[in-house]
Amino acid sequence: MNIKSMTLQELGALLKEMGQPAFRAKQVYTWLHRGVRSYEEMTNLPKSLREELEARYPFHTPQVLRKQESKKDGTIKYLWQLSDGNCVETVLMRYHYGNTVCISTEVGCRMGCAFCASTLGGLVRRLEPFEMLDQVLFTQVDSGLPVSHIVLMGIGEPLDNFDNVLRFLELVNSEAGMNISMRHISLSTCGLVPKIDALAEKKLQLTLSVSLHAPNDAVRDKIMPVNKAYPSQMLLDACRRYYASTNRRISFEYAMIDGVNDSVEDAKELLRRLKGLPAHFNLIPLNHVEESPLKPSSRAAVAAFQKTLEDGGIPATVRRTLGGDIDASCGQLRRKFSKEQG
Repeated sequence: MNIKSMTLQELGALLKEMGQPAFRAKQVYTWLHRGVRSYEEMTNLPKSLREELEARYPFHTPQVLRKQESKKDGTIKYLWQLSDGNCVETVLMRYHYGNTVCISTEVGCRMGCAFCASTLGGLVRRLEPFEMLDQVLFTQVDSGLPVSHIVLMGIGEPLDNFDNVLRFLELVNSEAGMNISMRHISLSTCGLVPKIDALAEKKLQLTLSVSLHAPNDAVRDKIMPVNKAYPSQMLLDACRRYYASTNRRISFEYAMIDGVNDSVEDAKELLRRLKGLPAHFNLIPLNHVEESPLKPSSRAAVAAFQKTLEDGGIPATVRRTLGGDIDASCGQLRRKFSKEQG
C-alpha cells in the first residue's frame, strides 16, 4: 500500500516495526496531509528516518498538465498527470460558504451515460485513495485557497471504486489530516443499488447525490445504461432505505435535456414517484458535449420544471453554471488533451 493511503493507525504500526517512537506516526501523517512532495520537507524528522522512508516507501505527487482559470467566476480546472502517465481532472469552485473541490475517482468511466464526456473512452483504471487525496491537497497548495467542501462528481463512478473511496473518505475526514467534515462531502452515483445499500450500512453523514436525470425507465434507459441493471424503481427503493438508515436527505441530480426529460409532465411524474421521500433536486443546465446530439433545455423550460417540483413540495435549485469558459464540465479537458496528443 502507498504510504499516503495508510490511516494514522496503520502508519503507527509501520513506524513501530521500524523501531520509531509512537509520536513519529502523527508527525509523518501530518506532513503527508499538508501536501509535501518529498520526505526532505519533513524537517522535524531525523535525516536517517527520512532516508529510510524514502528507500522503503517512496511516493509520487501529481503534476499539473493544464490549469485553466475562469475569467468570469474564478473557477479553476486542473488536469493532473499521475505517476503512470494517466490524467484526471479536478475543479475548484468558489462559493460564499467556502471553496469546493470536485474530484475524480477513476481514470475514465464505464457507465456510458449519453450526456457525459468522462465515459467516452471507457474505464482505464480506478484511482487509489492517495490519488484522490492528492487532488484535494495539491489543488489547495497550488491555488493557495483553503478547501472546505468536497464533491465526488468528477471523472468516474465513485461507488464503482467502493473500497478505495471509503478509505479516501476516512483519510480526508481524519482529525490529524485535512479534517474535512463528512457533512461537507457529497458523493454522486448513477445508481449502483447494491453499493448504495452497502454505503447506507456505514451510516456516514455525507450527502448522497443520485444522478436520476429521468422521470421513468423509458427515458432513463435511453440515456443511462445503468438503468437496465438497476431500474429506477429499484433505485428509488434503495434511496428510501438509505434515508431510513442515515436520516440524510437525498439530493437528486437532474440534467435538463431539451425535449427529453424537461416537460412539466415529467416533473409531475417525479412528484408522484418520490412522494414521501425527503429529497432535493439539483437541476443542471446540460453542458454541451461535442460528440453528443443532446441539447440543453431552455430557461423557460427549466423555470417551469422547477416551479412544478416546488409547488408539489420538493425543493429544487438550478445549479449555477461555473467555469463555462474553461471546459469545466466533467471529462472535457482530459478528452481535449488526449485528442491533442493523438
